[in-house]
Amino acid sequence: MKVETDNDVLIRSATPADAADIARVHIISWRGAYAHVLPADYLDSLDVAERTTRWEGILGAGTGTTLVAQADGRTLGFASYGASRDEDAEEGCLELYAIYLDPEAWGRGVARDLMRTVLADVPPQVRMTLWVLAQNDRAHHFYRRHGFQPDGVERIEDIADVPVTEIRFARAPERNVG
Repeated sequence: MKVETDNDVLIRSATPADAADIARVHIISWRGAYAHVLPADYLDSLDVAERTTRWEGILGAGTGTTLVAQADGRTLGFASYGASRDEDAEEGCLELYAIYLDPEAWGRGVARDLMRTVLADVPPQVRMTLWVLAQNDRAHHFYRRHGFQPDGVERIEDIADVPVTEIRFARAPERNVG
């Protein structure tokens, strides 16, 4: 998959060769987005080499879809999605596992373009979910703009010995498709 956007960003399917760039973006995005939620020493300890190995495994396994957004050969962000991992998921339900951007790309439409590309790949009759930190108001607003709403399910995750509440958002399938 390759999509050229109006703002000179190329969105394409990721390969294992993208693992280091995805890992870098993943970590700097967490440091920018979660500084008010997670301890600084934990965020500082995130290791690009370790995260690269993790992404090499994910991308090499070929399960799900990961897209990268690039401008001038530099990775600005990524999105990853596939079959829902939730125990209560309906058959065929998809999950947006991650969408992260280099903080330098925030507010430039790159996340919007990534999300539009993801959603264009999702059949209209398919439900899609995602999990977002309760404290991440910016992300809540972004997901709502793309048709996701909280579905009433929450969970508590322990990240760096900090209990954080995650809220599940869902995008309902379109009715009367086909």
